[in-house]
Amino acid sequence: MPLGLANFAWDFQSIRTLAERDHKNIVSWNGYDRGSHFAAHDAPDLLVADLRQFFAKVR
Repeated sequence: MPLGLANFAWDFQSIRTLAERDHKNIVSWNGYDRGSHFAAHDAPDLLVADLRQFFAKVR
């Protein structure tokens, strides 16, 4: 299963080495300088762009 991750500035920061250990098919990993756990509310432009980029890769 393809996996994508969006790290927003004011949310828990995932550790890539641990994620790669547990998930073998990471196709998208992006970090952003704004946004939080509620990115749909405080950074919807970044979230939508990230989702579009992810699905374009797995299409």
